[in-house]
Amino acid sequence: MIPYGRQDITQADVDAVIEVLHSTNLTQGPAIPRFEQAVLVHCGSKYAFAVSSATAALHIACLALELGPGDLLWTTPNTFVASANCGLYCGADVDFVDIDPVTYNLCPRALEQKLQAAEQAGRLPKIVVPVHLCGQPCDMRAIHELSQRYGFKIIEDASHAIGGKYLGEPVGNCRYSDITVFSFHPVKIITTAEGGMALTNDEQLATRLGLLRSHGITRDPALMTREMDGPWYYQQVALGYNYRMTDLQAALGASQMNRLEQYVARRHAIADRYKQLLADLPLTLPWQHPDGYSAYHLYVIRLQLEKIQCTHLQVFEGLRSKGIMANLHYIPVHTQPYYQQLGFKEGDYPKAEQYYREAISIPMHPLLTETEQDIVCNALYSLCHEQN
Repeated sequence: MIPYGRQDITQADVDAVIEVLHSTNLTQGPAIPRFEQAVLVHCGSKYAFAVSSATAALHIACLALELGPGDLLWTTPNTFVASANCGLYCGADVDFVDIDPVTYNLCPRALEQKLQAAEQAGRLPKIVVPVHLCGQPCDMRAIHELSQRYGFKIIEDASHAIGGKYLGEPVGNCRYSDITVFSFHPVKIITTAEGGMALTNDEQLATRLGLLRSHGITRDPALMTREMDGPWYYQQVALGYNYRMTDLQAALGASQMNRLEQYVARRHAIADRYKQLLADLPLTLPWQHPDGYSAYHLYVIRLQLEKIQCTHLQVFEGLRSKGIMANLHYIPVHTQPYYQQLGFKEGDYPKAEQYYREAISIPMHPLLTETEQDIVCNALYSLCHEQN
């Protein structure tokens, strides 16, 4: 099977993890700040907090921004459920903004229209979570301008986008957001096996994120309510979580950071070759906005179904039958049974739903060979010209 995504583990990665295994710190040791610093240096932001998953990072980001019952979080329906669930974890309500049909990201024009209506109704969001789908950055400058006008906070869900750029600067610098979140799942650009990170430039948010990551416990005298009893002393000053990353994971992540730019460049080379090989097929290929430089976590094609004889399902199953582990990113969140119980229904966000009816993620990862890419393209050629 040719996977749609996979990790690349080198001997340097293995050696970095073994070094930690032979050390005295398997967790809460020096590998964590070393990994965080590597990401900060790349992104140009001030504070970073490595955590157990991007979902954990989204959760503590919402809590750090004091999202709670009675508040409202908006995100895109075209994302993994975690981008919306983080609001529900905090007791807030969740709503969605439809996508731009070209970039597949949250549409700033739709956001502005929805904000105008929400302002009149007296129900503006406290947080908006734009998602950099497939690694392509959202139009963050436009979203940030709207945040200044309407007073909401921004969490960039950049789970797909470490190594990407927006307006010539690295995704993760938080220039247009309060907090940025990365994912290090094995199919992402770099991996820590499981893991995530929250970045910010705000000192107060950084203090909250640090507390929320580890039980709300501090050893910083400046955050305590009284003098320390001794060097062993700590205080729980907030209700936090056990969302820590281990040193084993952080060592792997720090090692992988050494190849981040190489990985993204390789993904671009694969995307360029797909563009050449698939140009004559009845497919809509990914369009890259000139303001952004995608990390190309995913390569999503859209079937021009009116021009082919097969259905969406038949093309998908045809790829699988040929040993190609295609996938689909994503099922619109508002169509999930849990969210339909909350009152959402099919037809609420038609552009995201249309995308879902046509989209297929084909293999995209640094280890993909030209031979494997040829197999994928030949399979698509055959399926697009096959009679139903």
